[in-house]
Amino acid sequence: MSRLHTTAIAATLLAGALIATVQAQQPSGPPPSGAPATAAPQAAAAPPTATTKVTDNVYIFRYVGHQAMFIVTPAGVIATDPISLHRPAKPYIDAIQAVTKAPIKYVIYSHGHFDHSAGGQPFKDLGATFIAQRNAKERIQALKPADVVVPDQVVDDKRVITLGGTTLELLYVGKNHSDSTLVMRLPKEKIIFTVDWIPIQGIQFRGMADTYIPDIEGGLKKVIAMDWDTLIPGHPGPGGKPTGTKQNAIDQLAYLQDLSAAVKKEVTDGKSYDEAMKDISLPKYAAWPNYKAFLPMNIERYYDFWNRGI
Repeated sequence: MSRLHTTAIAATLLAGALIATVQAQQPSGPPPSGAPATAAPQAAAAPPTATTKVTDNVYIFRYVGHQAMFIVTPAGVIATDPISLHRPAKPYIDAIQAVTKAPIKYVIYSHGHFDHSAGGQPFKDLGATFIAQRNAKERIQALKPADVVVPDQVVDDKRVITLGGTTLELLYVGKNHSDSTLVMRLPKEKIIFTVDWIPIQGIQFRGMADTYIPDIEGGLKKVIAMDWDTLIPGHPGPGGKPTGTKQNAIDQLAYLQDLSAAVKKEVTDGKSYDEAMKDISLPKYAAWPNYKAFLPMNIERYYDFWNRGI
C-alpha cells in the first residue's frame, strides 16, 4: 500500500542514468563575501525514480515512494517486488540493465499485496522465475488480479537461493503486515529486505489493514534476533532515507508494545473508541512522520484486539 512520505533522497537520479551512492548533506554557510542576501532556495522535488548502491552487489530501486532491492551477481540478477500498482516495470528493468547486462533470473515478492507485487509481466517476458511465500500465491490465485504474475515457486518457512556466489535467505517469520511477508536476508552483506511492517521511524499505516496482532510483535522479536545490520524497507524513511538499521526494528517493537499497553488500559477502564483515541498520547514517537494522522487509527486497530479479540 502507498505509505508515509517521499521527499528528496540524499542521492537520486533517473533510472538508467547514474548509480547514486548515499552521501552526506553538503554543509550550509553564509553567502560569499559581497554576494547579495537571498532567500534560501526550496529543496528540489525528488525525481520519480532513483537507484542507490548499498554494497558492491546490492542496490535499491525507488519509484516515487516505493522501494525494491536487486542483487547483481555474475550469474544473473535477483530482483524483488516489481514495485507498485499502476507503475510500469520498464524504469526498474532499465535501472537494473544500467548496472549489469546479466539476465534477471528471479523476481521475489515481499508479500502478496498488489501495491508491491503488481506489474511484473515485463520481468516474466525476460524469463525471470517468480517466487513468493505460499500464502501469497494462494491469495493471488484466488483473487486473479490481471496485472500480478502468479508465482512459479513458493516458500513455506525458509528457502536459500545461491546465485553467482551470493546467498539469499527467504524467511517466513509468521503473520505480521500480512500472512505472506518474507524477510530476505543476505548473510554475508548483513542486509535484510522486508516491506511495510518495519518502517524507518514510522507509525504503522492508517488502520493497519491486514495486520495480525499480536503476531506482528512476535515477528519483530524474531527479526531483531537475526544477524544483520542494514534494513532496506519498502518505503523510504524521513527525508527520503533509503536504508535503516536494527534500531528501527527495536523502536518499532517498542512503539507497538507501548501502544498495546496504553490501549489495553483504556479498554480495561471501560473507555470507548473515541475516548481511547482522545486520551492516548505517545510523546516518545511524536516526531515520527504521520504521528498525528495515523496514531488514532493505530489505536482503533489495537482497541479491536483488546476489546473484541480480533
